[in-house]
Amino acid sequence: MSRSLRVKAIGPAIPSMYLDKRLQDDKEYGFTIFKPDTNACKNWLNQRQPRSVIYVSFGSLAELTAEQTLELAWALKASGNHFLWVVRSSEEAKLPRNFSEETSEKGLIVSWCPQLEVLAHEAVACFITHCGWNSTLEGLSLGVPIVVMPQWTDQSTNAKFVTDVWGIGIRAHADEEGLVRQEEIVRCLRNVMEGEEGKVVSTNAAKWRSIARAAVDEGGSSDINIEEFVRALMMNPRTRII
Repeated sequence: MSRSLRVKAIGPAIPSMYLDKRLQDDKEYGFTIFKPDTNACKNWLNQRQPRSVIYVSFGSLAELTAEQTLELAWALKASGNHFLWVVRSSEEAKLPRNFSEETSEKGLIVSWCPQLEVLAHEAVACFITHCGWNSTLEGLSLGVPIVVMPQWTDQSTNAKFVTDVWGIGIRAHADEEGLVRQEEIVRCLRNVMEGEEGKVVSTNAAKWRSIARAAVDEGGSSDINIEEFVRALMMNPRTRII
């Protein structure tokens, strides 16, 4: 890209304490749309075994249909794994009746959570996501295997990168009615958590986590590019920024 445009790539733009740890106070983005239930999430995860939890979140905008929510709910229950599921308050009515109570021994449902802290926790084994760019970048940077269920806009493209380019995830395919059924979700979860494909995905996820950390660490590609950019501005304050 730099051969044709005056572009210097930086990133991933993840708070330092989740990557290179050079900035001790850089632990969050500085804003959040919803108030996270941080203590409940952390306390619950601290009681789980390493790589035993399925983390599920479809971000701040994506809305599953009521039928798709049911399929996902029954899949999480059928998987037999512990799960932490972010269900925004506006989406709670789509859950099966008494689902939270019936699955309380295995699952925790919250309206919002500190996603970076969750993805960085050793208890988390995989991430079911819509593949919004923030979630995709965070999963990639923190080395968490992903089960992709894209919903709209750029998410299918991001999902393509996750599965076919970076090799850090598995796609849960929709049927002819556009629904990802319970059986398909369970298949993906078992592949990621237990199968041979999951071992490959986990290895690739760890590789990309190392690449992300190296890029932002001292002397990494992102670090060098930022230094060069700032140096150019200092030398010529009138430098035009495109």
